[in-house]
Amino acid sequence: MELDAPDVLGDVPAAAAAGWVIVGGGVAASLAVAWLIARRIRRGLPAVPPRPHPQAPWSGGDVVATTLSFLGFQVLAAAAVPPTASLQLRLAAGAGAMLAATGVSMLQLMLRGCGRGALGCGLGHLGADLRLAVGGLALLLAPLLGLAAILDRIVPYRHAIVDFLKAHHDVSSVALVVFAAVVAAPIAEEFLFRRVLQGWLERRLDGGAIRGGGGLAVGLSSLAFALAHVGQGLAWVPLFFFGLVVGHLARQTGSIVPGVILHALFNAVSVGLVLLQVAEPAAGGG
Repeated sequence: MELDAPDVLGDVPAAAAAGWVIVGGGVAASLAVAWLIARRIRRGLPAVPPRPHPQAPWSGGDVVATTLSFLGFQVLAAAAVPPTASLQLRLAAGAGAMLAATGVSMLQLMLRGCGRGALGCGLGHLGADLRLAVGGLALLLAPLLGLAAILDRIVPYRHAIVDFLKAHHDVSSVALVVFAAVVAAPIAEEFLFRRVLQGWLERRLDGGAIRGGGGLAVGLSSLAFALAHVGQGLAWVPLFFFGLVVGHLARQTGSIVPGVILHALFNAVSVGLVLLQVAEPAAGGG
């Protein structure tokens, strides 16, 4: 599940005003972060300082098993919910299935000897991870919002959560969306794509004869992440670039924590913009 940035420069006055403020501030922040990165590179330093971390010890079979576990939990959730169930119930079931699959997959890998360091979920660098996430958001927000707005003109963006919020924007419904898009999706997707898949690819490609294997691992995991969101208009295009950034964070730190925080912040901004779009007509109609 992924909530891409909506068209923030639309016809809704509040959303359009907020969109221009976010874009204006976001462009300045993006340029500032890009300048800091360029400055580090000119000094011979990496954009993100690397941390010593263990390689992913699991095999390709483990990657397949984890992927099937995620798909299986989604199938079970869909089967357990009656076809006539409300969208709230289906959304809650889907979010719960993602977290359950993440927990079961982590447990399976831990039983095979993987520690928290190998799984990339340690919290020993939480302050630094938070700074990396905020910097990543500053770098990405304006460019991806702008790209999403352009692509929305070509193929309109479609997502069940957007339709859900248009029909239900009471407190409980918004809380459910926040849980699904800001909590469940970032944890599940970062673990699956950035640690399980990318971690295995890094070990296989870095240790092989392919030059730049680590970068290729980031690119392949980003492509898989983007393709998982095909069917939501052209949202997969900006999500590929999003994946490159969070993938680089995971590669340098060996942790999914900065990516989870960045993913959650990005989705939180997207949810806020959707709420502005759906709230303005409701206020005007009152």
